[in-house]
Amino acid sequence: MSETMEPEQEKTPELVELKIQIPPDLYVAYQRCSWTIVHEVGSKPLEVMEEMVRDFLIKHGC
Repeated sequence: MSETMEPEQEKTPELVELKIQIPPDLYVAYQRCSWTIVHEVGSKPLEVMEEMVRDFLIKHGC
């Protein structure tokens, strides 16, 4: 009897939503910059978001 091997699913950490309120010009700049990073560097959108928050927290010593 043979067993069917299913491909290993990509494991992602548990995520929570963070909502922020910013001016429209910052929103557009973030969308443009994150799109560039995703498409030119190859990062995933969630990686870009995590990096943004991590960099902010490190900058402010949190």
